[in-house]
Amino acid sequence: MLSKVYERNYDMMGAFEVSAHMMKLAQKNANGSTFLNAGRGNPNWINTLGRMAFCKLMQFGIEESKNTINAESIAGTPIENGIAKRLMNYLNEEDPTDMFIKKSIQYCAIELNMRADSLVKELVDAILGNNYPVPSRCLTHIEKILGVFMEKTLYQNSGLAPKTDIFPTEGGTSSIVYIFDSLKHNGLLNEGDKVAINIPIFTPYIQIPKLTNFDLVPMNLSSLEENNWQISKDEIEKLKDPSIKAFFLVNPSNPGSHALDDETLSYLQDVIRERKDLMIITDDVYGTFVDGFRSVYEIAPYNTLLVYSYSKLYGATGWRLGLIAINKDNVYDDLIKKLPEEKKKTLHYDYSIVTNEPEKMRFIDRICADSRSIGLYHTSGLSTPQQALMALFSLSHLICEGNDPYFDVTKEIIAKRYSKLHHALGLPEDNDRTNTKYYSLINIYTLAGRIYGSEFEQYLRENMDGDDFMLRLSQEEGVVLMMGEGFGAMEGTLRVSQANLKDDQYELVGYRILRILKDYFNESGFSVTKNKINEKEKTLSK
Repeated sequence: MLSKVYERNYDMMGAFEVSAHMMKLAQKNANGSTFLNAGRGNPNWINTLGRMAFCKLMQFGIEESKNTINAESIAGTPIENGIAKRLMNYLNEEDPTDMFIKKSIQYCAIELNMRADSLVKELVDAILGNNYPVPSRCLTHIEKILGVFMEKTLYQNSGLAPKTDIFPTEGGTSSIVYIFDSLKHNGLLNEGDKVAINIPIFTPYIQIPKLTNFDLVPMNLSSLEENNWQISKDEIEKLKDPSIKAFFLVNPSNPGSHALDDETLSYLQDVIRERKDLMIITDDVYGTFVDGFRSVYEIAPYNTLLVYSYSKLYGATGWRLGLIAINKDNVYDDLIKKLPEEKKKTLHYDYSIVTNEPEKMRFIDRICADSRSIGLYHTSGLSTPQQALMALFSLSHLICEGNDPYFDVTKEIIAKRYSKLHHALGLPEDNDRTNTKYYSLINIYTLAGRIYGSEFEQYLRENMDGDDFMLRLSQEEGVVLMMGEGFGAMEGTLRVSQANLKDDQYELVGYRILRILKDYFNESGFSVTKNKINEKEKTLSK
C-alpha cells in the first residue's frame, strides 16, 4: 500500500491555498533540488514599451506642472491649452519610446477622432494621479482606447466598440467579485438560484457560489479533453432550462487552455436566441493568446458581461489591471426593470445616495457604485495611473500595422515551454489553433498507464490521490504545481503553468514528475519489461 506523505486533509481548501502550502515544502525539499514553481500563472516577462512611455509621460507631466507652481519639491497642475504641441516638442525623434508616444497621440487624433490637447491632458493628469477618476467609472478618452483594443483583440470586426461600456478594475479577480456582489445586491441572483458553470474553470467561479452569503445552486457544464475542451452540444442544450439564471465560463479555459471553436459558439448562439433572459459572464483573460479569438460577447452582446485582465499578456500581475465590459443594450438593465416593486423600492433608496433618478442607473454604473458600497461612489473607480498604463499597453498594440510582434513573441515563449514539457513527459503535443498552451493538464493516472501499463494505472487510481502525488513532488523534488481537481478537472490531474519558469526548466519539471511516478511504481511491487522513462533524467542536474 502507498503511504500518505502527510496525514492532512486538503478537501476543503482551495487549489491556490493548497499550492501555497506546497511552496513551503518545496523550498525545503529533501533532495535539495532547485525550487521550481510552475503552479500559478504569473508570467516571467514584462512589456517594456508601455512602461517606458508611462515613465516618460510622468517626467513630462512633472515639468508641465512646474509652470503653475514651482517651489522646493512642489509643483502645480498641467495646463491643457497647447499641451499636445509642448509634448511633441519635448519628445526626441531618435528615441523609440518617444516615437511610440507620438504615434499613439497621432493614432488617437486621426483614427479615434480625439482632440490632442484633451487626450494628452487626460493621460498626463492620470499618470500624475492628482485627481479622483472623473468620470468615476472610467476616464473618457481611456475608455474609448480600451474599447477599441478589446474589439480588435477579442470581438474582432464586430463594430461593438462604440456600443460597449467599460469599467476598469483592480485586475480580473476584482471584476469577478464586483460582478457577483452586484448581481446579488440588485436581485438578479438570489439564494437558491441555479447557475450553470462550465468546468473545469478558474476556482473562484466554483467557490463563490457556494459561500453562505450567496448560496447558489451550481450546475456543471463539462468540457472534456477528448472533445478538445469544447462544450458539447448536449451540455449546451442544458442552458435551455429556464430555471438557470446565469452561465459562467472562462474562454479560453483555465486550466484547459482552449478557446471555444466556431462550432461551439454557433451551438451556444442558437440556445441563447431561445434564452433571451440568460445572463452570461465570460472571462476572456487568455483570449489574446489565440489567433483569431472570438468571444462569447461577439455572438451574444445583449446577454454577456465580459471580464478581461492585462496582467498575463503584459506581465503586470502586480499592477492589478482588469476591466468589465458590457453592451449599452443588455439583459441586466432589462431584468432590473422587471424586478418586484418591493425590491425596486429598496434599490431606489440605496442608489438615491448617488443619483436623483436611481431607476435609470445602469447596471455597469451600479457595479461601480457597489464596488465602493455606494456611499463612497464619489471616490470610486480604478486609480488613474492604472488606467493610463492600460491605455498605453492597448496603444502599443493598436498602432501596429499588421501583426503585433509583442503578441507573437509571447506566444512563441509559451509554445516553446509547452513543447519542452511534453517532450520530457513523452506526451503528444496539441497544436490545435484553439490551444493557448498557457497551461497544461497532466493526468498522473493516464501518464502512469502510458509508461507502466494499465494494471499499474488502475492500482494508482485505487491507492493514490492527486494530493499525495503533489505533496511528494513538492517535498522530494521541489516542484510546485496545482491540483486540477480544484478547478473542477478530473481526479489526479495536475495543472502546469508554462508562463513563469525558464524555458529549459520545463524539461526538469517533466523529469521530476517522472521520477516521483517511478518511485510509486517501485514501491508498489509491480514489475515491467518496458520502461519508457527518458534516460535523460539520469544526466540532469538537480
